[in-house]
Amino acid sequence: MDYVSALLPPIVMAAFFIALVVVIVKSQGGPNKAKEDAVVDAALARAESARQQNGTTAP
Repeated sequence: MDYVSALLPPIVMAAFFIALVVVIVKSQGGPNKAKEDAVVDAALARAESARQQNGTTAP
């Protein structure tokens, strides 16, 4: 029975890791993708605007 107690933690961790990867993959895209892209685009536009107002140039 020692082999069961030795194998149980890695098997449980592997199952949780696989579940995490599945959740991440399923959450990519979908109906929220456009909203997330819009938020990122707005943040980049604000940063670019602030950079131009300060007179600095992009690297």
